[in-house]
Amino acid sequence: MKKLTLAVALLSTVAFAGPALSSATERSQPVAERLRDATPVPADAPWPGGTITLDIDASDTTRGVFSVTQTIPLAPGTERLTLLYPEWLPGNHAPRGPINLVSDIRFFADGQPVQWRRGPLDVYRFDLTLPAGTRTLTARFVHTSPVTSAEGRITMTREMLNLQWEKMSFYPAGYYTRRIAVKPSVTMPEGWSTFTALDGQAQQGNRVSWAVTDYETLVDSPIFAGKYARQWTIGENVRLDAVADAPKYLELAPENLARFERLVREADALFGARHFDHYDMLLAMTDRMGGIGLEHHRSAENQFEPTALTDWEAMDWDHNVVSHELVHSWNGKFRRPADLWTPDYRTPMQNSLLWLYEGQTQFWGWVLAARSGIQSKDTILGTIALAAANYAEGQPGRAWRDVQDTTNDPIINSRRPLPYSSLSRSEDYYVEGALTWLEADQIIRRGTGGKKGLDDFARAFFGKTDGDWGQLTYDFDEIVATLNSVHRFDWATFLDTRLRRPGQPAPLRGIEMAGYRLVWKEEPNSYNAGRMKGGKFLDLFYSLGINLDPQGKVISTLWDGPAFRAGIVNGATIVAVGGEAYTQDLIKEAITAAKGEGAPIELLVRRGDSFTVIALDYRGGLRYPWLEPVGSGSAGLDRLLEAIAD
Repeated sequence: MKKLTLAVALLSTVAFAGPALSSATERSQPVAERLRDATPVPADAPWPGGTITLDIDASDTTRGVFSVTQTIPLAPGTERLTLLYPEWLPGNHAPRGPINLVSDIRFFADGQPVQWRRGPLDVYRFDLTLPAGTRTLTARFVHTSPVTSAEGRITMTREMLNLQWEKMSFYPAGYYTRRIAVKPSVTMPEGWSTFTALDGQAQQGNRVSWAVTDYETLVDSPIFAGKYARQWTIGENVRLDAVADAPKYLELAPENLARFERLVREADALFGARHFDHYDMLLAMTDRMGGIGLEHHRSAENQFEPTALTDWEAMDWDHNVVSHELVHSWNGKFRRPADLWTPDYRTPMQNSLLWLYEGQTQFWGWVLAARSGIQSKDTILGTIALAAANYAEGQPGRAWRDVQDTTNDPIINSRRPLPYSSLSRSEDYYVEGALTWLEADQIIRRGTGGKKGLDDFARAFFGKTDGDWGQLTYDFDEIVATLNSVHRFDWATFLDTRLRRPGQPAPLRGIEMAGYRLVWKEEPNSYNAGRMKGGKFLDLFYSLGINLDPQGKVISTLWDGPAFRAGIVNGATIVAVGGEAYTQDLIKEAITAAKGEGAPIELLVRRGDSFTVIALDYRGGLRYPWLEPVGSGSAGLDRLLEAIAD
């Protein structure tokens, strides 16, 4: 009977797979043509037209407008030209070029207007047909900085600006960007200071110019400029360049300047080589311009909260970005995954090894911050504790999604808010990657009797060819081989299991091997307390399973946590607790009162126009993660965080 039924089903499938229609009922059916959308491979050859000039007027800080004039010389006989706007941006690991902010685009062939067409399959491509004999193409357009955060990252205020060349320039298609010569200049507001890693800076009035460079180096050399600015030397050929919302935020105590100096010495001692001829640590002390932490080979874009220099101890939680981005000069800019390096900004980037590029940078950013004093050891322990808690209890998504798959998140999600990020996961190659490297460090230390650690890997892997500030690519096999050169172990299986398979145990092994353990207390550690105060939110993630803004609005929800199970989700607002108007202190008191045998927590919750009274049956009390040493004396994690520079 079963065989007969299957036979009938198969016959039915065949009978209806492609019904023949009579001419009377026949419908038009287009046939797809092959789209010519393959990314062309650019040539490793110089742009034949000569040096492009890029002149930007950045003086209109009232309206936040960058006015651009770009002049592109052409080789004789050029009648067709394709220009590209950078799409795949270095350090973003994704196609995020903000072409939406480029407006009023006009092209001129030897001074005469010329028509352009945007590529039908690539909106970052501009195709032009030029009159015979055209020698120079000029592009004029404006890049508009967002003037509110709802429009994007604000890059210009009345006190400062962050000019990123790739956001306000085109480049000729078909050539490696390192083979395109550019002469840049910028007109600044009156009296402003200008900081960048570009060479040959000269100034006439408000116009600042630099020596001819290649387009790749230009894109890798952003500008911070400001009305209120200071510069300090913090190492041999290393400068700290700061701009601020007001002069008072630029006061840096000598003992805190010494921390920046130690950071440079500790990085030199760790890697044993440099891959820059000079380095500018660009730093914006602001809550007006958009926040940033972005790596470059000879500089980095960093943002602190305005008082982070002047109120050093209270703002200790906010200092890590400078150590993280400094590490990137070695890890990410000099050593770069082979599948992530691209010859131009149109070729798609592949992110499969970001758990080394970003994960080990996160690890060394923590370590160097502690070794230098940029952050206190307690702050770093609190940072690691919060990371451990996230993967121990706050990431149900680890059951289905491995760390390596999160390397696709810059492309998939572009750091947009998610309804349940604990289930979907986010860019966990940073922090779970760092905890994996902590375990690797402890495996090496244990296996060599303390004679070696991950420092030895860093020196061997990132410290090659001192003075070379090109790019040296790597793959998975080289990572494994270098680890084995430091200490023989089954590193391929280690990395594959922890990073490329879902459903693994929480990455606490490295912490435990290093002599610490994750514990829970009723008050937050110093790092968590600082980030709550700075971010203006209340962390109840490991108690009720939610985080709240100052008005009681839910800003994140733990999948399958107590609040989630009660139907409290993002966007809902806790209006009252136990019949009284919501305050942060009141809800914390209610959580404490319900601990053990207490009554359920009574909440009045508003969602849209509806109000619901919810009895939340949670009895666990307030819970915040800490790390505490297992025994007495110096443990492995203590030794890892100790300074190594003379």
